[in-house]
Amino acid sequence: MENKKILITGAAGFIGSNLAMELLETIPSVAIIGIDNLNDYYDVSIKEYRLKRIEKKASEHEESSWIFIKADISDKSVVDVLFQLYKPDIVVNLAAQAGVRYSITNPDTYIRSNLDGFYNILEACRNSYNGGAEGVEHLVYASSSSVYGGNTKLPFSTEDMVDHPVSLYAATKKCNELLAHAYSKVYNIPSTGLRFFTVYGPAGRPDMAYFGFTNKLLKGEKIQIFNYGNCKRDFTYIDDIVHGVKLVMQAPPEKKTGKDGLPIPPYAVYNIGNSSPENLLDFVNILQQELIRAEVLPKDYDFEAHKELVPMQPGDVPVTYADTSALERDFGFKPGTKLREGLRRFAEWYKEFYKI
Repeated sequence: MENKKILITGAAGFIGSNLAMELLETIPSVAIIGIDNLNDYYDVSIKEYRLKRIEKKASEHEESSWIFIKADISDKSVVDVLFQLYKPDIVVNLAAQAGVRYSITNPDTYIRSNLDGFYNILEACRNSYNGGAEGVEHLVYASSSSVYGGNTKLPFSTEDMVDHPVSLYAATKKCNELLAHAYSKVYNIPSTGLRFFTVYGPAGRPDMAYFGFTNKLLKGEKIQIFNYGNCKRDFTYIDDIVHGVKLVMQAPPEKKTGKDGLPIPPYAVYNIGNSSPENLLDFVNILQQELIRAEVLPKDYDFEAHKELVPMQPGDVPVTYADTSALERDFGFKPGTKLREGLRRFAEWYKEFYKI
């Protein structure tokens, strides 16, 4: 990826910002264009904090460049001008309205960001080949473990059918995969979808359980543990996610022609998960221990008095569990950061960020 121009949408987001920093740190003479609308779905100060970290990293690597544009990919004219101006070689689409429960009460934002926005990116990739131009070499985009929906076969494999989404969010992510496949077939655009499994770590999303639990415990509020604690999640540390994305970016699916003379779609989908689902109650206990260790919570904190077991919520699934054999086969990589190690880093960051 040396000397390449890389567009990252959702660049102020959790994964996007960490990816930008990793590329600036490790790829010589890389030009990164970041776009994000900085919406207020969660605390904007965390997004601004991430952007400052990227700017600092860019200043340490003067041979590379970082440009940030505050804009929304659901605005087609913005996306078209962006591609015309910068002509990216690689596009990593991480911009999306996240969250399963929020999709139940605010569906419009999911259609705008996850469908209209992704369509605009696909169209811009398609038009990048106009006039015989080399155009986009590889489109990498975020899918989600949510696409597995009502599947009961474990672990979740990319070979499984995923036709039973249980939330609008999941349905939009499945639509992304279908749209990418169609554009890969018709326009020969190399594209790879990545199904992320419960990403966590420092400066993560406050709407995620580990972050929300910490906020509530610190305020002395009760935390609700869904399905009476009988949930399992494949928690994946942010550094493992970023490493997987970086490997995939460098290996676009090969363009081939079928017997009919038409393109065989240069299309792939991978799971990126820890392949080690953790029981939600065990996860909460480890989180509590690490928050006490980091002195975010006092040593005598009455954890049991702040815990409430409640039924499953609409849109949730009882288990997520990634089969990462395809990722291991093609890239020799398997995420492996232990939950305690990841939560320890989060707790230490939380203490520093909120100046506790």
